Amino acid sequence: MESRNSRRSPAGSGEGPVPTDDHNGNATRVVVLVPHVSRRPGEEGERRRSPDARLDEAVGLAGAIDLDVVSAHIVGLSAVRPATYLGSGKVEEIAEDVKAHEAGLVFVDAPLSPVQQRNLEKAWSAKVIDRTALILEIFGQRARTKEGVLQVELAHLNYQKSRLVRSWTHLERQRGGFGFLGGPGETQIEADRRVIGERIYKIERELEQVKRTRALHRASRKKVPYPVVALVGYTNAGKSTLFNRLTAASVMAQDLLFATLDPTLRSVKLDTGDQIILSDTVGFISDLPTQLVAAFRATLEEVIEADIILHVRDVSHEDTQAQAADVADVLRGLGVDPEDDQRLIEVWNKIDRLDEDGRTQIFNSAARLTGDAHPIPVSALTGEGLDELKLAIAHRLSRDRVTLTLDLDPADGEGLSWLYRHSEVLDRRNGESGTLHLVVRVAPDRAENIERRFGARRIAGRRGAA
Repeated sequence: MESRNSRRSPAGSGEGPVPTDDHNGNATRVVVLVPHVSRRPGEEGERRRSPDARLDEAVGLAGAIDLDVVSAHIVGLSAVRPATYLGSGKVEEIAEDVKAHEAGLVFVDAPLSPVQQRNLEKAWSAKVIDRTALILEIFGQRARTKEGVLQVELAHLNYQKSRLVRSWTHLERQRGGFGFLGGPGETQIEADRRVIGERIYKIERELEQVKRTRALHRASRKKVPYPVVALVGYTNAGKSTLFNRLTAASVMAQDLLFATLDPTLRSVKLDTGDQIILSDTVGFISDLPTQLVAAFRATLEEVIEADIILHVRDVSHEDTQAQAADVADVLRGLGVDPEDDQRLIEVWNKIDRLDEDGRTQIFNSAARLTGDAHPIPVSALTGEGLDELKLAIAHRLSRDRVTLTLDLDPADGEGLSWLYRHSEVLDRRNGESGTLHLVVRVAPDRAENIERRFGARRIAGRRGAA
């Protein structure tokens, strides 16, 4: 069992199923375990990332809610045990470690069944949580908007519902009926399921209203010719820092897993004159709980509907390829093709963290990928490479759009207003006779309408120009 030196996070005051502080206000002491199942030669690996990188991420998850990580280990396994996940020898060894560090919590970075969780809690005399429970707890603390709170609660309830098993000691049968002849009634577990089911139904109805409202907002934005550009990426890849750099906003951006949860949208004007709406979304992570993917689908629809998707990658991370593969998996789950280079741009972020050799390697790798597959190396922190990124966005947006020129009577205020609402006005000049000369750019399906209404003419060679 490989061990990691003790790390300490600042004390917190989190509430919920995971205790983040003790009765004296000190951060809860936690032991972090990363099980790693060894494979025989020739067999496919359990994970795409290295055990050390998984351990770093697990410690980061614990620190994200201010837990005091007193011990962290990679636990080698030959096979998963149905009763305790770990072997009996490892369970005893960890029990001594938990006792020595006086830890009140053990985080096992793996999916635990209810039986495994209960058996480990008995063996270690401490609360035990798995990866899904901790991620749900982090999301619960990060949610700020009503929508975010509802989504997290829905995910929590679906998770709790799956943990209701008859082996829990408090779930005894209630007596039903009247007097001494009453039937067996419903079990406590059935009552709990019913209460949770009723709450889930209520939240789902509220989220349906949120979904309709969000759809109306998207429909309103579509009436304005501003395309949506969505940021996606692994958590802590630097999406929010890039968002702030491009929009001059002040979205929370920290070196912290899941620092941003609720989506944020801002209008951005590119150097080419293109106006876009930039959307910052929740970060992805490996083994993202299915409850969260389902609960946050309304939020992630901003990604599904986006004209362009910027996949932000932390190229300074040792497991950047594995993280990219995890993001691709989530995108496929949303119905987005991660191989669609015409719609997706890879942004290789955090080049400021690389040494000279690392920078040379990254830029050479980017140069070998030409055309739409060409990634953009940037530093959201210093601003390096952002001009090239903006040009790449503008090029993608304009490629399939049609550029038109037209003359407009200056008295036609209604027509001028309509053009500003339904097209991108690239140029506006006053002619000698007072006529307005306009150059506009629109999607192909709107070009014919403008040609008929205003007598507009297509500019040869301007289609697809940035």
